[in-house]
Amino acid sequence: MHKRDQYLKIVEWSDEDQCYIGRVPGLALGGVHGDKEEKVYAELCEVVEEWIQLYKEEGFTLPAATSGKHYSGKFNLRVGEELHELLNIESLKSGESLNSYCVKTLRHQVGL
Repeated sequence: MHKRDQYLKIVEWSDEDQCYIGRVPGLALGGVHGDKEEKVYAELCEVVEEWIQLYKEEGFTLPAATSGKHYSGKFNLRVGEELHELLNIESLKSGESLNSYCVKTLRHQVGL
C-alpha cells in the first residue's frame, strides 16, 4: 500500500466546467481537471504523491488519513435556535421525531 492510498480521491463530472474535476479533501489544495476520468484520477494520484513529499520536505505532519475511515453514525450539528425551532415544528407536523425528520431530510438532500 502506498501512502497516497490513505487519502480519499474524488473525481466527478462538472456540468459547469464541462470536464472531470479531481480533488483530495483534507490534503491538497486545488485539484486537477480533464476530459478523461481515468487520466484525471491518475494525475490526482501523482498530485497526492507530490503533496506528501512537500509535507515531508517542510517537516509538517501529514493530515489524518481520509480513506477507510470508520463512521459511527453520530455527529453533533449546531444549527442555531431559529433553525432548531423550525426543524422541530416540521418534525411535529410530519409526526416524526426530530432525529428521524432530520435524517430523512439529509438523506433526500444527498440523493439517498
